[in-house]
Amino acid sequence: MYSVRRWSVRHAGGLNQFYNGLERVLVVLAPLWRLIGYNRLERPFAFLERQVKGLLFDCKMCGQCVLSSTGMSCSMNCPKNLRNGPCGGVRANGNCEVKPEMRCVWVEAWTGAGRIKGGLEKIAVVQLPVDRRLEGRSSWLKVVRERTEPPKAEAKK
Repeated sequence: MYSVRRWSVRHAGGLNQFYNGLERVLVVLAPLWRLIGYNRLERPFAFLERQVKGLLFDCKMCGQCVLSSTGMSCSMNCPKNLRNGPCGGVRANGNCEVKPEMRCVWVEAWTGAGRIKGGLEKIAVVQLPVDRRLEGRSSWLKVVRERTEPPKAEAKK
């Protein structure tokens, strides 16, 4: 799994382009997803997402994916679960202080971000803390809903 995760960072540009295309398709199909019902779709989407992203990125299914902002390196693979950059313990060779045999997730993230158009700007954006209530849920469906539904405050008007 680790070697595939590193491969994904090396191919971050192409994977990001593929994901952007997939996201556009999922958003276009939003009326269908609404018709079927997001609650009904959650389990099959989460299953598919876990298989695909688990293989490519060793995804931990946090439900708030930021792969396109972290050079296709899943920040949840950090043993300390750091979401906004490396700790102070990155070894001189770029490996993790907790798992010395593993490259620091954030060293990989910066490498991958350099391979994505606009990636170095995206990686500098501070991410919110992980909402543990969303673990195991589909971030794909979450993105579709965020892009196609009005914010909750406006929906009440």
